[in-house]
Amino acid sequence: MLKLRRQNQKTKKSLEVAAKQAKRAAKLALAGPVVVKEKVKKVKVVKEKVKVEAVEKVKKVKLTKEELGKQDMKNAKADAAKKSAS
Repeated sequence: MLKLRRQNQKTKKSLEVAAKQAKRAAKLALAGPVVVKEKVKKVKVVKEKVKVEAVEKVKKVKLTKEELGKQDMKNAKADAAKKSAS
């Protein structure tokens, strides 16, 4: 029984495939000859590298005592705010 079933399935499948191929061939015949487009090569554009001028490094200026004192005050206030928050 199983053998017959499998054989039936195979024949049915092959008939379906043949029908599909015939349909496809008929469609192609109706369409006519295939026109192949010519491929156009794109011209590569080479980008020129722009030389970057060397930027002069700015020397770091040492902070004055007054400015250092201001920074310390800011840091102390920030630390105090963190301690009181936690």
